[in-house]
Order: sequence, then C-alpha cells, then structure tokens
Amino acid sequence: GRVYISQTSNRGSGSLVGIDNKIEQAMDLVKSHLMFAVREEVEVLKEQIRDLAERNAALEQENGLLRALASPEQLAQLPSSGLPRLGPSAPNGPSI
Repeated sequence: GRVYISQTSNRGSGSLVGIDNKIEQAMDLVKSHLMFAVREEVEVLKEQIRDLAERNAALEQENGLLRALASPEQLAQLPSSGLPRLGPSAPNGPSI
C-alpha cells in the first residue's frame, strides 16, 4: 500500500529525505540479496548442464557402440527419430 506522510512542522522535508534514504537502502539490500540468489542459482544450473552434457556424451558413445554391434535387422527395428544413426553428430552441448 501507499504511505502518506503529513508535514506538520519545518522538519517535515528533512524527515522525507530520511525516509527516502531508508527506502533506497532497503531497495539496495533487496537488490543485493536478489543478485546473490540469482548468481547462486546460475551456478547450480551451470553444474547441472555440465553433468547433463557429460551424461549425454556417455550415452551417445554407448549408443554408437551398441549400434555398431547390432545386426542390420536389429537396426531396422529401431524407430526412426530423425537423429543420426551412427557416431557423434555435434559437439557435446554448450561449453561452460
């Protein structure tokens, strides 16, 4: 809600400046806490991306090996997903 301040004396404008300063300090504190939380979350997400990229690379390698060992008949039974059938197709995702 809104805060209404009535000025009843000459020191009213001084108290408004004081209130403005306190509001600014509170907003700066909120901003710094928010920035800290965002940075922390970004680090967690970067770690998850690294883990997923490693897992993806391992699964692509395993997939390539299994496809190399499979017979043509077995490969023909696999659903077509539009993805390359053999070997890695691209770098292992974003580098972080």
